[in-house]
Amino acid sequence: MGELPLDINIQEPRWDQSTFLGRARHFFTVTDPRNLLLSGTQLEASRNIVQNYRAGVVTPGLTEDQLWRAKYVYDSAFHPDTGEKVVLIGRMSAQVPMNMTITGCMLTFYRKTPTVVFWQWVNQSFNAIVNYSNRSGDAPITGGQLGTAYVSATTGAVATALGLKSLTKHLPPLVGRLVPFAAVAAANCINIPVMRQRELQVGIPVTDEQGQRLGHSVAAAKQGIFQVVTSRICMAIPAMAIPPVIMDTLEKKDILKRRPWLGAPLQVGLVGFCLVFCHPTCAVPCSPREAPYT
Repeated sequence: MGELPLDINIQEPRWDQSTFLGRARHFFTVTDPRNLLLSGTQLEASRNIVQNYRAGVVTPGLTEDQLWRAKYVYDSAFHPDTGEKVVLIGRMSAQVPMNMTITGCMLTFYRKTPTVVFWQWVNQSFNAIVNYSNRSGDAPITGGQLGTAYVSATTGAVATALGLKSLTKHLPPLVGRLVPFAAVAAANCINIPVMRQRELQVGIPVTDEQGQRLGHSVAAAKQGIFQVVTSRICMAIPAMAIPPVIMDTLEKKDILKRRPWLGAPLQVGLVGFCLVFCHPTCAVPCSPREAPYT
């Protein structure tokens, strides 16, 4: 077997991004939760393979499949602009396990004000970590911007949740179960634009087909942020709308009436099942470069 050629373009995804299937395969790979189980040594090995290949050095015995595997491991753990290792819970591979736990708890403990406030705060704290960890390397976020976005989103989410909770008090229980989704949608509309306001001011880098930087574009930044907000809300719909309907039906059955403690783990499991499929497919409208780090 000859040495691996140097003309494989690992700057771009492996699969054709002009097709839905190609984009879906790309994001299923990037968001694979199993990447969280990789050791620091394995991550560093993947980084070395990718960086060496980009520098024109092929690791002896390296196959094309191994190169692509290393590329996706590298993309799942390291920031694309700065090259820094992203904190564990801020990685895209952590989105499913983290969101299934937080979302499942928001949907389970929605009746009492203290638990509503607590889980909305936990959710916005997690979002702030993800947004900061995956910020654009060309538009650094200051401590003031981070604090403003965090406080604004948390306030918006809690105010929306408590306001709708009060308004839906006399409506069917299913309506009340959907209040957390409305709160999350409202917070996303606040959090992301505030967190990335510098990109709206100075723009984001624009490159040609060869990867040469042409300048900065505010229009591209607006489009990217709009896509991120839209995908975040769409991503939440299956996990925050389907489980409440199922749980509303199941809680009327004898099995949950006799074993109410099953409600929380069952809801978390349903949310996780939805997220496994909805997270990658809701990310595909974004560009290959933008969506993994939203």
